[in-house]
Amino acid sequence: MKLSGSFIGGNDRLQAKPDPISAIEREVEYCQSYTDNPYHNFFMLYEEMLLVEAIRKQIVENEIDAIVMGTKGDSRSRTDEMGSHTYEVITKVKCPIMVIPENARYSGIRNIAFVTDYNAIYRNRVLATLSETLHLHRSPLRVLNIRTKNTNLTPAQIDNKGFLHYFFKDIRHSFHYMENINLEPGIQDFVETWEISMVTIAAKNLNFIQRLMLRPVSKTITYHTDVPFLVLHE
Repeated sequence: MKLSGSFIGGNDRLQAKPDPISAIEREVEYCQSYTDNPYHNFFMLYEEMLLVEAIRKQIVENEIDAIVMGTKGDSRSRTDEMGSHTYEVITKVKCPIMVIPENARYSGIRNIAFVTDYNAIYRNRVLATLSETLHLHRSPLRVLNIRTKNTNLTPAQIDNKGFLHYFFKDIRHSFHYMENINLEPGIQDFVETWEISMVTIAAKNLNFIQRLMLRPVSKTITYHTDVPFLVLHE
């Protein structure tokens, strides 16, 4: 996958190491051993401050465009299986972040899903980042609306949906909806049916993030461990 701009990479597992410097050095060596792209550079940063504060500092100093963060989660946790550090970064750092789950394997980006409730007009930064991602991978966009059972879109929601249709007029896209009963199985079915390789969501939709990215109880729900999430900030 070709990437442009500046990125911060992270992984929840580093936080559990007793010797953080050695752990980061091993992570850098691991990343270097798995790339043959001459434009990829890996170097160590060690800051004695809170994770969110350190990332914010690096974003400003190094003009970071996006964060890529791997997550495995903690099987013992009942409230935040995606990884507490990842969730904290998503909600507190105003930068696009791609969350790469433990079982994700890159084999091309066939379709990209954008989950929305149509309740807000997204600012240019959200849509521009999504548009760049779509153009980078030449992928179709599948807009997914999750709504309450037996409810129709309000006039404002219809207008916002129309705006998305106009904004992405030059990109192959389609609109879909599902009712929010049994949400996780519904998302699983959507991901499988439409061959979704990446799910995007606006960071302001904290309710969706909590519902979609926290690990479901059922072992039949696998999208959270197989499909990357791209969280977009305004």
